[in-house]
Amino acid sequence: MKSSHPSKILVVLNGKGGVGKTTTAVNLAATLAENNRVLLVDADPQGSATWWVERGKKAMGFDLTKETDPTLLGKLRDLDGYEVVVVDTPPALDSEALAAVVPAADYVVLPTPPAPMDLAALIETVREAVMPQQIAHRVLLTRVDPRSLNEALEAQNTLLELGIPACNAFIRAYKAHERAALDGVAINQWRGKNSREAEADYRRVAEEIQRDWKR
Repeated sequence: MKSSHPSKILVVLNGKGGVGKTTTAVNLAATLAENNRVLLVDADPQGSATWWVERGKKAMGFDLTKETDPTLLGKLRDLDGYEVVVVDTPPALDSEALAAVVPAADYVVLPTPPAPMDLAALIETVREAVMPQQIAHRVLLTRVDPRSLNEALEAQNTLLELGIPACNAFIRAYKAHERAALDGVAINQWRGKNSREAEADYRRVAEEIQRDWKR
């Protein structure tokens, strides 16, 4: 008999805010929910993912729970009825919630803008919080200027040289992401300028992650 426990726990992590962490968690949850039963866990005390989902008038395709209790977060593996659990974490490396969630993860996505200062902070996060746990992970470059992709390509090369895996796909900076959040919908539901480009970016990331899972 097949277990109904989650086959994958995907944690979205960065030690600082303003990097597209919640945007990534919500949009990956919505994209993965097209073919999987998905639960999004909002473990960030700021509750940005909850605010976003509760603004909407139509379902995004996944279930949502807000949970910041480290004891309960450490038991994500015991959840029933979901194929994928996506966790939006607090932007604080020393948080008890993060300490509970990371060891339970199958895969960690680390969103960061490609700017050198953001990248330097992210590299430390990978080395301190992820590598010691020996969990599969990829850095995801976010807020990439669509008119200047060189910075993103340079950041990917830097990560490659350091032996840190990065997604080949990256998330371009479009107003569509902010407007989707304000409307309480995921990017795959929003209709407006650059919505299809923004949606395509997250589809590429979701496909890349799922290819990793099959290896």
